[in-house]
Amino acid sequence: MYDKLINELELYLQSVLGSQGVMSSNCLVGNLHSFHEALLVARRSRDVMSAATLLQKAVEGLLDGLTPVANDQDLMARYRDIHLRVLKALQDPRAYGMQWTNKQVTRCLIESREEFRYNLEAIDCLIRSHLVNLQQYDMHVSHSMDGGLNFMAVAFGMQLVQLYLIEERLNSVVTENDLYNTIEMLARIASHSRNPPEGLTHLIDALRANHDPAVLVDRAQGGPSAHIHSGISASEGLMEKTEYLLRDWVSIYHSPSHSREPTRAFSLFVQQLNGHGILKTDDLITRFFRMSTQMCVDLCYRALAEQTVTPTLVRAKCFHTLDAFVRLIALLVKHSGDSSNTGTKINLLNKVLGIVAGVLMQDHDNRLAEFQQLPYHRVFIMLFLELNAPEAILEAINYQVLTAFCHTLHILRPSKSPGFAYAWLELVSHRVFIGRMLAVTPQQKGWGMYAQLLIDLFKFLAPFLRNAELAKPVTLLYKGTLRVLLVLLHDFPEFLCDYHYGFCDVIPPNCIQMRNLILSAFPRNMRLPDPFTPNLKVDMLPEIAHAPRVLTNFASMIQPLGFKKDLDSYLKARAPVTFLSELRSSLQVSNEPGMRYNIPLMNALVLYVGTQAINFIRSKGLTPTMTTIAHSSHMDIFQNLAVDLDTE
Repeated sequence: MYDKLINELELYLQSVLGSQGVMSSNCLVGNLHSFHEALLVARRSRDVMSAATLLQKAVEGLLDGLTPVANDQDLMARYRDIHLRVLKALQDPRAYGMQWTNKQVTRCLIESREEFRYNLEAIDCLIRSHLVNLQQYDMHVSHSMDGGLNFMAVAFGMQLVQLYLIEERLNSVVTENDLYNTIEMLARIASHSRNPPEGLTHLIDALRANHDPAVLVDRAQGGPSAHIHSGISASEGLMEKTEYLLRDWVSIYHSPSHSREPTRAFSLFVQQLNGHGILKTDDLITRFFRMSTQMCVDLCYRALAEQTVTPTLVRAKCFHTLDAFVRLIALLVKHSGDSSNTGTKINLLNKVLGIVAGVLMQDHDNRLAEFQQLPYHRVFIMLFLELNAPEAILEAINYQVLTAFCHTLHILRPSKSPGFAYAWLELVSHRVFIGRMLAVTPQQKGWGMYAQLLIDLFKFLAPFLRNAELAKPVTLLYKGTLRVLLVLLHDFPEFLCDYHYGFCDVIPPNCIQMRNLILSAFPRNMRLPDPFTPNLKVDMLPEIAHAPRVLTNFASMIQPLGFKKDLDSYLKARAPVTFLSELRSSLQVSNEPGMRYNIPLMNALVLYVGTQAINFIRSKGLTPTMTTIAHSSHMDIFQNLAVDLDTE
């Protein structure tokens, strides 16, 4: 491992010393020599101390040397890649593993010198390479703000939120939960500071608009992710009491008296819970639900292990307890607090969803191939159906219920819990779930959340589809995904139209069938022309003048800023003259087949140049035609891409 890295670094050093650009500055050359020396020491001693020193040199090299604007973009990209390659090599399970490496990288970021602690370019690079413990780093950024007194830290926190949760919210590597404390601190500064930093209030408003409007209010109560630890942390005591109460409730739920007078039966059981002190404190309620969830799951594992019973009877036995437990949760959510206090109900729901998700994740990590999806799938789907019943008290909190379920499903996305992927897809594709998210909820408020779940699914499938590695389990998931897309194409084509850009951005280019399903969508109020019409001229159709809705801020995805600046300059004045010749290298990120190019950047570039071309032509009072488009700087870029790029 070390020998190969040393050879690469030595070759790179020679090219740097031969360059006349910014990379040949004494500071950066000194960093590279120091980095090279640390690599030699690590190869010689092969102990954890020298590896930690090497890691620190790599992180400091990125923080000190990686800048958004450089004279030689190619050398700067190689500078970044050689540092990342060393960190990735240390992260390899055969070396020191992800946990150790990420912990050390995060420690280096936290303890780095003040002058380059807030280098967004470098930190973004480390985050996208999955080298940072985001939970720990989020806490550090939040504390660094010092309640708004550290202006540099506040500005940096704003940059992080702007980048990951506003500009790249549809396909960001960072979720809202990853920056929980940073957002909370920024919201507090915005609301309590007499003179909040410029742009902070606008940022918080944009965050509310792009996500759940109540997201920053709900933070005080805590979303599902805030309670995941409750499903993981161990609890002592209460076990016998919880087991007795759960058995008693299952018996009540299946008794004839419950069918006749469900409200009275529930009221008597709540009195029983009060009598045992379960509802006395928030901590006791949390522990009761965690233990109950664990008991239900254990019962299912025991039932599924029985060899002599038919699958139908096994499922009936599992559902006997699970359905009763779900009804208890639903009744407690419905009747907690008074009818006007929706916050109490949603807080309890978030608590339960977080606990179930926590138990699932721990179970998934512990049992590995022996993990069973059945109990969790049943709890989630039955609870969703219970809380979406046509009752006035539930309709009042329906949007918050949908938000809570979407956040939970995002936390349990296939890339995080692959053993739950089939059940996850069943939940996301359930007719009631799709109907509530895309049809029933007014003003299309559920569309963005549902789009995020589909992006989670596409991202999980992407590596398998890109390499055509469709083993039987993946093929099954892929076919299920196609069926969901067919349903959406038939019933909600406008949804696919609005989010087509974000979807196609994460689907590999070789997935022609999947991409075509999305791109073939058109609004139901539009009548498509008959392609067999004689002398049909598409550019003469009146609909050609209407731009499609694209809900992704694609212009912000053209990074780094230096590249965007050169692009705008070329579109205006065809300068710098080297822009076209360097375009391919700006788009290329590796030599690995199928992953050579930065696809999101390429998509954003093509769409941005196309929209700019149309705006430019219309600003002259003309309409886009073959004549007006030809011989423009915009067409130069398209022709260069068509000629210079390979078949990938």
